[in-house]
Amino acid sequence: MAGREAPLDDVDRRIVELLVADGRLSMNEVARRAGVSRATAYARFDRLVADRVITGFRATVDPAAMGVPIVALIFVNVVQGDWVAAQERMLHLPGVDWLALAGGTWDMVLRVRVPDIEHLRDVLLVQLHGMPEVQSTQTVFLLDERRPAPISR
Repeated sequence: MAGREAPLDDVDRRIVELLVADGRLSMNEVARRAGVSRATAYARFDRLVADRVITGFRATVDPAAMGVPIVALIFVNVVQGDWVAAQERMLHLPGVDWLALAGGTWDMVLRVRVPDIEHLRDVLLVQLHGMPEVQSTQTVFLLDERRPAPISR
């Protein structure tokens, strides 16, 4: 949000909350639920997009229905100074759907979704550990996932 001129107000936050909960809402419905005119809702929406508060829309899918029921977090330590190259390479590993730089014990955290344990073994032991930047890893299997309610203040 660099360059944002004013902090989000209650109307901005309400519009964001509504769209996070249901990105398919019409602007008429957003305006109605936010208690503003349609013109105001459109103007606020356009500004939120321009200011990169809203960065896109996407479908939320069931990973198991998509054929990738196994999910794991992989904590990674890399050779110091090589994190940029490591991050770029890790983003292209099969099944990686999220990556974050971390502070503390681990340098990075990857979320990997794969169809079976054999695929996870390949990603972890062959591809990830085959990277010269990778020093060590720890893998945690996720047994259940829940999404919290949409973000609010």
